Amino acid sequence: MMLNCHCRDCQRATGSAYAAFAIFPKAAVSLKGEPCWYRVIGSSGKPIERGFCPTCGNPMTVRLDVAPDIIGFHAASLDDPARYEPAMDLFTASAHPWDLMQADTIKKAGGLAS
Repeated sequence: MMLNCHCRDCQRATGSAYAAFAIFPKAAVSLKGEPCWYRVIGSSGKPIERGFCPTCGNPMTVRLDVAPDIIGFHAASLDDPARYEPAMDLFTASAHPWDLMQADTIKKAGGLAS
């Protein structure tokens, strides 16, 4: 799954309008090395862990306690970011008026469960 998250946590973490994520089952992913993890409490009241490259500090990944079987990777951290094609925009209620979302993506005011 590929999606754009417009929640305030992602806006602050990226310094942008949204975070572009490619989502994978954790069981299907293996990482070489270990990111540096930063943990916050999300609006759900559950932890969100953001992984950063320990060498350069670039944001790479996100883990959510509310969805423990998946892991998200920032689209720009993929080997071929041009293959990123978001199908969904989440937390659109937090999107800025100047954030022009693609017309053909599914829009959800909240998260995946909403």
